[in-house]
This record gives sequence, C-alpha cells and structure tokens, in this order.
Amino acid sequence: MSRCVRGSHNYELQKKKVARCHEKIRNKRRDHLHKLSRKIADSYDAVAVEDIDMKAMGQCLHFGKSVQDNGYGLFREMLEYKLAWQGKKMVKVDRFFPSSKKCCKCGRIKKGLKLSERVYHCECGNEMDRDHNAAINIREEARRMLTA
Repeated sequence: MSRCVRGSHNYELQKKKVARCHEKIRNKRRDHLHKLSRKIADSYDAVAVEDIDMKAMGQCLHFGKSVQDNGYGLFREMLEYKLAWQGKKMVKVDRFFPSSKKCCKCGRIKKGLKLSERVYHCECGNEMDRDHNAAINIREEARRMLTA
C-alpha cells in the first residue's frame, strides 16, 4: 500500500485488503479472549486481578502502544461480565498494592526492584520468578479481601 499512488484504483484495492487483514486479526483476538475468559469463568468461583491503569502504563513506561495493543482491558471486561452472569466474584486488587515487591514467604517489601530484574531474591532465601511471586501475593490479598 505504501508503494501505491494515493487515490489510485490500486491504492483503494490495497486499502481494502489491509482493512480485511486487520479485521481478521481483531476477530481472532476477540475470539481468543472470549474463549479464555469463558474457560476461567467456568473453572473458578472467584478471580483476582490487579487493577492496572493501562492508559497510564502506555504513556509513562517504555512499553508504549504495545501495552494498549494486548487487549488486557477488553479481557478484564469480558471476564467480569461472564463471572457476574454465573454469580461468581471478581476481586480487584488495588494498583498500589506492592505485589511484585513483597516477598510471598516472609512479607518483606523490597524497595529498589527494577523492571529488568526478572527473578525475585529475598533476604529470607526465597528465590523465584518475579511474576509468580506477584501472582501469589495477589491471590493472598484477594483472599484477605474476600474474608474481610
């Protein structure tokens, strides 16, 4: 399309082809998100998610548009209404909760944790993947919120 002359017949044909391609990708993504959210809603009675501000994340961090392009906001909405249909709960953990900085074993909070550090090391000897540690902390915070 970039090589076509704007306004020409071939340009219009290419424009339609590109639009069809984008529509296919959009439909595939929506289908995948629907299937995944249905699977999660059927499998669990309560689901805990971190209440992330995707717009701010896309503007502030070096991720840029890739954060907004992954469809997390749409997935969260789908999951929320599917859980509500079934009478199940969705717990949103506050975005300022230190899920990745807190040790899931001893509860110590590590102040200086860079995004490039993918393995979480704690003084108590706990050593695990940073995302796994955050997932455990989010789960435990959601349990605390449900029982309170």
